Amino acid sequence: MAMSENTTEVLTGAGVLAVAAGFLIYLAQVGGVTLPSSGMDTYTASFRSAEGVGVGTDVRLAGVKVGSVLELNLDPQSFRANAVLSVQDDVLLPDDTAAVISSEGLLGGSFVELLPGGSIINLEPGSEIEDTQGAISVIQLLMKFVSGSDE
Repeated sequence: MAMSENTTEVLTGAGVLAVAAGFLIYLAQVGGVTLPSSGMDTYTASFRSAEGVGVGTDVRLAGVKVGSVLELNLDPQSFRANAVLSVQDDVLLPDDTAAVISSEGLLGGSFVELLPGGSIINLEPGSEIEDTQGAISVIQLLMKFVSGSDE
């Protein structure tokens, strides 16, 4: 009888592990989790405010996810948030591309939006996207609206 109890425990444990693995795979697919692959280029960008952005935040172009934020650090000398962005290597960015922190709405999450310019020269992988716009605080906008301030 001891042998059948051990077999039942092992089978139950294996079933639980299989269900857990399936759940993790499902979450990765639904959540859009992607592992960095060889088909990604990196760029840097410096933002005055990176509120709402963190490692793993989407990088989008025309509303389509083309990468994610790999690193986000504070530059203690300039007090700016320096980000490293991964972008699919088949996406060629003009050298006048802008990186803007956008929101999906009043209650939505933030993402980094790439706005390509009209230049015929492309950014080299590893270079800096110099034209950036940081996050806009909704609370500050509401305070300006309520107070009637133009500042």
